[in-house]
Formats: sequence, C-alpha cells, structure tokens
Amino acid sequence: MGAERKRTEGFGRLEDGLLQASDWYLWGPYMSERQWGTVREDYSPDGEAWDYLPHDHARSRAYRWGEDGLAGFCDVHQRLCLGLALWNGRDPILKERAFGLTGGEANHGEDVKEYWWYLDALPSHAWNRWRYHYPQAPFPYADLRLENGRRGKLDPEYELLDTGAFDHDRYWITEVCYAKADPADVLITVTVTNAGPDADTLHVLPTVWFRNTWSWDADAPKPVLEGGLGTAVTVAHPVLGSLELIAGDGPDGASPAALFCENETNVARLFGAAPATPYPKDGIGDHVISGAATVNPDQRGTRCAFWYRLTLQPGATAELRLRLRPSGSAPDVASALGTAFEQVITRRRAEADEFYAELTPEGATAEEAMVMRQAFAGMLWSKQFYNYDVARWLEGDPTQPPPPASRRGGRNSRWRNFDAFDIMSMPDKWEYPWFAAWDLAFHCVTLAHVDPAFAKYQLVLLCREWFQHPNGALPAYEWDFGDVNPPVQAWAALEVFAIDGGGDLDFLSRVFDKLLVNFTWWVNLEDAGGDNLFEGGFLGLDNIGPLDRSHLPVGGVLEQSDATGWMAFYAIAMAAIADVLYRSGRRPAIDLVLKFLEHFAAITEAIDGQGMWDDADGLYYDRLLTPGGTAVPVKVRSMVGIIPALAAAVIDEPTLERSLALGKHFAGFLDRRGLGDLEKLAERGLMRGEQGNRRLLLCVAGIDRLAKIFAKLFDEQEFLSPHGLRALSAYHRDHTYELDVEGLRATIDYEPAESTTAMFGGNSNWRGPLWFPLNYLVINVLERYYRFFGDELTFEYPTRSGHQMTIDAIAADLQDRLISIFLAGADGRRPCFGGTERLQRDPAWKDNLVFSEYFHGDNGAGLGASHQTGWTGLIADIIRRRHGGVRPAGDVFRDIGGETGGEAGQQGRRP
Repeated sequence: MGAERKRTEGFGRLEDGLLQASDWYLWGPYMSERQWGTVREDYSPDGEAWDYLPHDHARSRAYRWGEDGLAGFCDVHQRLCLGLALWNGRDPILKERAFGLTGGEANHGEDVKEYWWYLDALPSHAWNRWRYHYPQAPFPYADLRLENGRRGKLDPEYELLDTGAFDHDRYWITEVCYAKADPADVLITVTVTNAGPDADTLHVLPTVWFRNTWSWDADAPKPVLEGGLGTAVTVAHPVLGSLELIAGDGPDGASPAALFCENETNVARLFGAAPATPYPKDGIGDHVISGAATVNPDQRGTRCAFWYRLTLQPGATAELRLRLRPSGSAPDVASALGTAFEQVITRRRAEADEFYAELTPEGATAEEAMVMRQAFAGMLWSKQFYNYDVARWLEGDPTQPPPPASRRGGRNSRWRNFDAFDIMSMPDKWEYPWFAAWDLAFHCVTLAHVDPAFAKYQLVLLCREWFQHPNGALPAYEWDFGDVNPPVQAWAALEVFAIDGGGDLDFLSRVFDKLLVNFTWWVNLEDAGGDNLFEGGFLGLDNIGPLDRSHLPVGGVLEQSDATGWMAFYAIAMAAIADVLYRSGRRPAIDLVLKFLEHFAAITEAIDGQGMWDDADGLYYDRLLTPGGTAVPVKVRSMVGIIPALAAAVIDEPTLERSLALGKHFAGFLDRRGLGDLEKLAERGLMRGEQGNRRLLLCVAGIDRLAKIFAKLFDEQEFLSPHGLRALSAYHRDHTYELDVEGLRATIDYEPAESTTAMFGGNSNWRGPLWFPLNYLVINVLERYYRFFGDELTFEYPTRSGHQMTIDAIAADLQDRLISIFLAGADGRRPCFGGTERLQRDPAWKDNLVFSEYFHGDNGAGLGASHQTGWTGLIADIIRRRHGGVRPAGDVFRDIGGETGGEAGQQGRRP
C-alpha cells in the first residue's frame, strides 16, 4: 500500500486539479464505454440523441467530444487512446464497443447487452484489470432488437444469455491488464482463452488512435501514427511528444500486421457523399472482414491496429504483449516485452494485493474482501474524460455545417457558461456516460477511501464557475442541466473530510463558499410560495409518485416533502461545515452557523404547519396545491416520506445559549417546541452531558415522529426487505394508491423490479426496488442518533417481531442486509445474480461482479444499469464501516459547536 500511496499523494492544488496531479495520473481508464447516443454528439433538430448517432454509425463516424472502446485507456486529455477490437470470424462488424439497445428499442429503457467486468484497479492506474466474454457464434444483434422490441413493460428483459449465444460454452474469455513501469511507460497484456469444446480462431486487434481534434477548426494540427521498425508504431503528437507502441509476436511466433486508417467519418457510407479519405474510421474493420482496400499501404494514419489471428484448442490460452512508452526508451524493442515486462506485471499485481489487504478490515470475510475490492475497482475504472463546451456545441464548429436553429432555444441552451474538460466519476460508462450531480456526491464518499484527493477534486469541480450556473444552480446531468437533483454535496463534503482524517480545511472552506451560492439559489428559486416548502421536480427519484413530478399534468404546485426535507438536511450540513471552519479559526463567523440554524428552524416549522405530516400513517406526504386553491395530500408510502427524518444534528450548549440570547427565529422555534429552557430539558433527559458541555439532538421529525416513521421503515410488510429498504412500501402490493384530482386519475402500486410505466425515468424504477443512496443515508442518520442516545433508546426491529434493538444494532443489520446482496449464501447463490443460472453456478462467471443501479425489492436481484458502480459502489464503504475499518458515518456530523474532525471521532460500537 505504501508504493501506491506515494503515487497518489499530492494530487495537486484544488485550483488546478489534474494539471497539478501526480504524473502517475497521466494515463488511466478515462474512456467512455459509449459515446454514441449521447447529448454531446447530438446535432439533430429534435434532440433525439439516440437516433442521431446510433450504434450502426459509431464505427463509421468520428466523434466530436470524446471516444469510446473496449478496455479503453487514454491520457488525461484523451489525446491518444488505447482499446481492443475483436472478431470471431462470423460477425458482420468488428467488436469494438459494447452493444446495447436505445430507450425506444428496449422494453425497459436503454440497456447494454454485453458481459464485461472491472476486476481490479489501483487509484494511480499503475494496475488495471478488465474481463470480457465474447460469443464464438455470430453476435445476435438483430435477435436482441426484435425480441426486446416485441416485449412490453410487464415482460422481463431479453438478455444476451437468453439468446443462446453462450450455449455449450462457445465463447472467448478475454482479459486486458494495464501496468505502468513508470508514469509514461504503459504495459498491456491481452489474454485470450477458448472456453468452447472445439478449436476456433479469434482475431484480436489491440488498437491505438488519436481523438479527432483537427476536424473542427481550420488549420488545427493533425498528429500522426506511422509504422516503424518491426512491430513498432511511432506516435507523433504536438503535446504528447514522440512515443512508440510496440507489439510482441503471437503464440505461433508470427508478427501481427499493423493496419492504418484515419479517425475520420466515412461520409460515403453514412451520407452518400464523396469520400474525404479512402481510409476512414471503419477502414480497419472493412479490411479485416472483407479484405477491402481501406487501410493505408503507406502505414500512416491517425488510427492503427495490430492484427493477430489466434487459433486455439479447447481450454487453451494465449497471451499478447504490447507496450506504450516514450521513443528511444530502454530496454531495446527486442527485450522490452521479455523478463523486465514480466517483472513489472508481477510487481504491480503484488502492490494491488498489498493495497487492498491493508484496506480490508480485520473482521471481513474473504467474500466481503472480494466484493469490496471489485467495487473499488469499478469506481476507479469509471473515471472518464468528460468534454462538453455548451456554447461551442450550440453554435457549432467553423469547419462544419451549422447546427439547426432549434437547438438555440432547446436542451441546455441556458447553460452557455458550462465548459467541461476534465476527468470525472461516471455513474455507468455505458448507460450513464455523463456525470450526475447527486450520484457524484455518493461516488466521492466511496472514492475517499482509496483516493481522497480525487474525491475532493470532484466535489470542488462541480462547483467551479464553468460548471455551476451564474445563478447558483448546480448542473444536474447532460440531458438537462436545469433539472434539480437533491442537494447532497455539503453532506458529501463532510463525509469526505472525515474519511480523509478531518484535516483538510482548505477543501472544506472552498466547497462551503461555492455551496453558499447554491443554497441561496434553492431558497430563491425552488420555494415558489416563499413559505419554506420546496419544489424541485422528480429530484432524482424518477417515477416514485403517481405523477411526473417534473411535469405536472394539472396546474398548480407540488410541495414536496422530500425537497423540503432535503433542504433541512442541506441547512444542517452547511451549519456543520460553518461550525468546523469557525472552530478551526477559519472564516466564516459564528453568524453563518446561526444563519443555517435559522433556515433549519424555518423549514422544520413549515413542514409542521402545512400538513405534510400524517400522524395516523406515520409518514410525511407531498401536497398538490391545485389552481383552485385545494391542497391534496399525495398519500404514497415511499422514501419521499422518510427523507425529512434524515435531517438531524447535535447542538452543543454554548451554541444553544447564543441562539437563545439572540431571540431570533431559531430561538422561537426552540421555544415553540418546548426546547427553549435548557434546565427543564436536562431534567427531562433531552439534554445530555455535564452542565456547560451539554448537547441537544435537533431533528425535523422529533423523537415521537421518529418512532412512528421507524415502525413503518422497519416493517417487513412495508419497507424492510431481506436485502435493505425498499423505495416504495410493499403495502401498495395489495393497496393500489389512486389520486383523483381536477379530472386527473393516477395510480401507483408496488413494482419490486423493472418499471411498468413509461413515466420519466427510462429504465429506472423507484416503485419498490432497493437503492443504495437512500439506504446509506438512513444508516448514516441512525448512527448519528445512536451517538446521541447510546443504548438508552431502542426500537422494535423488525416491527411486530417483539425484539427491541439499540439503534446501532439496527444500523448494523441494515448494513448486513445490503452486503448480503453480493455474497454467496449457504446454497452458493448470490442474490444480485437473480435467477440467471450461469452467473450463479459457472466458475468462469460466478465470482465476476457487477454493481447494478438498483435491486429487486424482494429477492435482491440486480436491475437497471448493470455497471453502476457509482453509488452502488457504496458497498465498499459499507463493508469497511461494518467491520470497524473506518469510524461510523454518524461521527462525521460532530456536535455543532463541539469538537470537530480528525481523531476526535469516537469508534462506534458494533454488535
């Protein structure tokens, strides 16, 4: 672990980020799994990104804003890219990128139809390991489109395994490993195994190419790749300098052929226009498959592949070696792929073992250690070069046809300030190959365990002037920057600050300054009535209600208990940051601590006064205010009604006394809640500690309401499932909710798997499955409650079981339920794999994990985006916390006014 820590230390000043990072960050897995079908590449008049650049065009069209590929690796500015192409001798095209269906083609939204895994990675990317399974039979592109198109919302998805493509084990196992001898010397192994019963041939084409940076501006310099001595390709780039990519011989001793073309659009194929070059982007593929004269015989271009033809017997394995390094490096080309190569690979693998051995808590099982390591690997592989200059995108490029006039008032047209050119953590590099604001906050919590500097950099980056709107809004996600995501960044900043040891006050101060502006935006623009009841649309919860909360089908306003609860949560987090900075002798003054306590008080009283709480049901509900002035509660039992309970903090006695002395809103709020007399509070046991150092728990819900909320939350017939907390109560399985207002009738029932509605959300479903972010926040606040009450407060858990449990024991059980999703049970089956027998039983498959977007509400099967190691990567954090590898999440929120950060946190008790 020491060697890796040295590589990742000194990530750089937050001001400059990657420009000042360690040289070890120069090369990494910064390439998307899918660039086609993205908003960035969409220049259509109607904004239909999936149709404008479909999968069929991807191999032939030069991308404008980024690149994609299998096992992609590139430099931090994606000038030079490395990837893998395969051909089984039967497909009509090379396998150069993962195939999947668009939202219109699939029955549950966009969906990738391939099997690959991120098995290992170090933060510096000195070691990365990737695996892919490729059928030997023709890839069933048409079958997947036709059958999924035929199926409806109530049918299961038709997956690649369902097509029979892997029957009789007729497939290739391909693993790619990247290892660095030094920051500029990248070693690559491609290992291929014939898993089938017969001898077969696989064409393997490791590929190197330049991102097209020359077609968009007149006189832009164009780099060149050129054939060199033997199997060496020289790389000449005005910024990267002179490099060479060398390739070893195949297992039969034969040298691969070097094939060259240009990373230029095949305008003849796509548009029937005169060819701009006889060697376009798809030239290598056409040459390999049909022998077309579409590769440059002069061995020059901007795209090059080494063509290996491997014929392997059943069960046989072949290894290919390549190396990218500065030109003229030692050792010489002949020995660069020999013993020294093997020594680097062995050393980097051992360093990865050491790194994760030290991260693994002593009490974790071998299975948990494997889950944790693969989750961290997925997080590190999911970094991506993200390039999107909205003003340039709206106006078009000087050398290209102008974009349609409709885009000037369309998607993201109000975000001309947005200009991203950086490495960012993605939710899923195929289904969501663009950042999402609230996803990113959870990513950072996990990343902080392995690369805290990069985690901090991500949170600061989102608030920079070229991301944050001048009005203070944070960009939500690429499809609509103006949508509103839950404001969890302040909370995430505190978590990252604590995981990193609680000492980086510069980071905390920088984030706080930016979030002050964002908080003000929320107060000014997301509170239509000025009554501290907030709107916000779907707020990342997609279809959780009976109405599309971003586009109400009736007039009026939807006052959202979750938006209002999130703002109370935001206010408490900002108060905590302000207090950490104040107590540490940094700006801001104590006034800002009290400012956010004032906001918290106003929001809490608004929730109390406007009928959002239903005492009989023990939940908070949204309210729909119709144009006629009627207030209609939307009585859906969902996580929307739990979120207000997440806002809780502990206030110390001196801060309370200051607020009471001022006599402002917060003091009045305490008085109206019966909390204004500290001595009486102490007599009632609501103040804890020795006089002068007492503490008060402050929460939106209050203890009485918390008991009712928890009774619902911990009920196995409602929210509590064997594998965590459902997003929607199973109560609605037998009790469909109907909303009838202003002539509109809408219903919602319990849907534990894929969504059965076309309502906003695509393949996403919040109507019953388990989602990691809200499960994590519930556990987080439970630990905070335990820190205040200790063993004195217990709850029945599960509800109606008769078992009383302390709050920390409940939090630990919820952690265990989430962890169990990925663990092999006594029967050897992992819940995350559901009923897919090959994934459950086959030794070549069963230990390769993906971390899905969400999970079946009853059985824990993985659903939605299949590689969303983003917020589901929280499982690595959960495993570490469960076994005492890091202090409890509740300790992040130190007493407001009390000790802060560093070693002040106490190690929590665990049953």
